[in-house]
Amino acid sequence: MIRPAARSLVQAARGSVRSSRGLLTKSSSLALVSSAQHVLRSNFHSSSLWMAETVKVPSMAESITEGTLKQWSKQVGDFVEQDEEIATIETDKIDVSVNAPMSGKITELLVEEDSTVTVGQDLLRMEPGEGKSTSGDEAPKAKPEGGARSEPKNPEEGNKEEAAPAGEKLKGADEKTKKELDEKAPGMDKKPQEVPAPRKEESKSAPAPAPKKQEKPKAKEESAPAAPKTSGSRNETRVKMSRMRQTIAQRLKASQNAAAFLTTFQEIDMSSIMEFRKLYKDGVLKADGVKLGFMSVFARAACLALKEIPAGNASIDGDQIVYRDYVDLSVAVSTPKGLVVPVVRNAESMGLVDIERAIAELAVKARDNKLGLEDMSGGTFTISNGGVFGSLFGTPIINLPQTAVLGIHSIKDRAVVVDGQIVIRPIMIVALTYDHRLLDGRESVTMLVRIKEYIEDPRRMLLPSPI
Repeated sequence: MIRPAARSLVQAARGSVRSSRGLLTKSSSLALVSSAQHVLRSNFHSSSLWMAETVKVPSMAESITEGTLKQWSKQVGDFVEQDEEIATIETDKIDVSVNAPMSGKITELLVEEDSTVTVGQDLLRMEPGEGKSTSGDEAPKAKPEGGARSEPKNPEEGNKEEAAPAGEKLKGADEKTKKELDEKAPGMDKKPQEVPAPRKEESKSAPAPAPKKQEKPKAKEESAPAAPKTSGSRNETRVKMSRMRQTIAQRLKASQNAAAFLTTFQEIDMSSIMEFRKLYKDGVLKADGVKLGFMSVFARAACLALKEIPAGNASIDGDQIVYRDYVDLSVAVSTPKGLVVPVVRNAESMGLVDIERAIAELAVKARDNKLGLEDMSGGTFTISNGGVFGSLFGTPIINLPQTAVLGIHSIKDRAVVVDGQIVIRPIMIVALTYDHRLLDGRESVTMLVRIKEYIEDPRRMLLPSPI
């Protein structure tokens, strides 16, 4: 707005010069035009008020309309490059980075940290600019401040203060103090003689039992039992729940209230799959750059079992059951901020290596806080691996609107009976929690038994149909 106004001023000045020829001198005319041009230059190049632009909260996703401003990465006066991160907004599912739409200097922060912000809300103001030129303008201003401190305002006054040596100042102070003490000394000698009577009267008027009354509470305090001493700190710290943690708590409780939970267990002999992994993990790593683990094997086994038991991959929508011919596998990943569940799309059409690669990529993105909303939306079946933390077994909670979740745990050597002999085998306890509203006991148990059979004999996964 300021640029057109200043240009209009220049044009008006030139028009005035043309219309008043003969009335203004040449020098006056040039001065009028020059003044108008100066207004244009000074306002366009120096006015941060008119140049400042407002940065708003960006769109995050269709289902997300608000978030919490977690932290500012930059402060007022900082110069930022285009697309450089300015702030982080925490939402129910992910953290969204706010990047600078242009290069420039931040002039004002409009929102405080830990405040709730909505899409389109004004977030900050910044002054566009190329390079850190603004810091060069501020540098000369800082020098006079430093110099002003070293130079006195009045040189003569400074010389007077410095002219008196420190020794003379101390000497004058000592003489003044000595004089005051001499004046007060005689009075101080007479005080004990002039006022003996008040002291006696005060002693007579003072009640005798007064000291005893003061001593009684002390006796009571001494006879009271001492409070027990505790070793160590007893401090308490209150921390506000993050938006993600609040969402996790709400959804897990909603799942517990809505679904009819039931869990079935199986013991799996991991000998065959451990031997399989030992034989081929180095070759797979060399050929494909992927570490072959147990997650891909359980994912493949679950996809095959869900093909036989489609209700385990279905969901309830009102009074309807939604069946699917694809498996979007949700993989629970623990991060410092909480549990996230990214999704492997169409896992039923993948081999072991492809599944392992997809899971590894999602895990890295989760730990680096780079998961997008598209990485976590959807999901038809979940696998939760508590074994990485040493869990023996547990009952996982269903991630609604899904119908079932498979929990895998740590491997422990156990004594088992094989062909009438007691032998030591690596055993894993697996758990399948399912929604009894949709899955019956027969279907859920059959599904978990199929997974057990695929893991104990991986060759079954090569067959076109279960046997």
